[in-house]
Amino acid sequence: MKRNGLGRIALRSFAVFVLVGAVSGARAEDAKTPYTKMATVDQYMMEREAEIALARTAAPESISQDSEIMVLGRHGYETAVKGKNGFVCMVERSWMAGTDDPNFWNPKLRGPICLNPASVRSYLPRTIKKTELILATKSKAQMFADIKVALDKKELPSPEPGAMCYMLSKQGYLSDSDGHWRPHLMFFTPLTDPAAWGAGLPGSPVIAFPGTEGMTIFLVPVGKWSDGTAASAGEH
Repeated sequence: MKRNGLGRIALRSFAVFVLVGAVSGARAEDAKTPYTKMATVDQYMMEREAEIALARTAAPESISQDSEIMVLGRHGYETAVKGKNGFVCMVERSWMAGTDDPNFWNPKLRGPICLNPASVRSYLPRTIKKTELILATKSKAQMFADIKVALDKKELPSPEPGAMCYMLSKQGYLSDSDGHWRPHLMFFTPLTDPAAWGAGLPGSPVIAFPGTEGMTIFLVPVGKWSDGTAASAGEH
């Protein structure tokens, strides 16, 4: 898969998605996307127990079984299950993508993600804030503007050292063209030179998204899904 394709998919995931603004080289079919505005809120919602189960697939059971689980409510994310290990697992929606991503309003997107304690403290607040703004009927442009103001005022934290997440679910849906894509880890850092991680070099498994929103995201594909099964050759 071409580098631009990798970047486009990863942006849709994280969240962050997630995340880091527009990506060039979108596929021709993506350019024809019908997702030009927000769908009804109901289309982004899930049945509560199904969302809890999907959130847990983001990480191995050894992590997710003791994690806090958050689910989407009509005004934002809510805690559905209390955790014990400091991790938070949830299912991100399409508005965690970059502003120019053609799937920004795609109501089918579901991105299971499990955040470690450092990212719970320093990345999760962005997810919660963006979601609250969108569900308060903020426009895409207004949401990003409000996030920028919050970052400038230090109302949202910078990524802590060690902030990372698991995205190992084979049940996720990260784009219409690529489905669940492939299992991967993401690492959130303050603005960082990708060369410091060897990102993008021949043979390096590390992909970097030098940043917007005051952070750089590093993505590392891995060979197994959260249930321990190997990702197929087609998923690599």
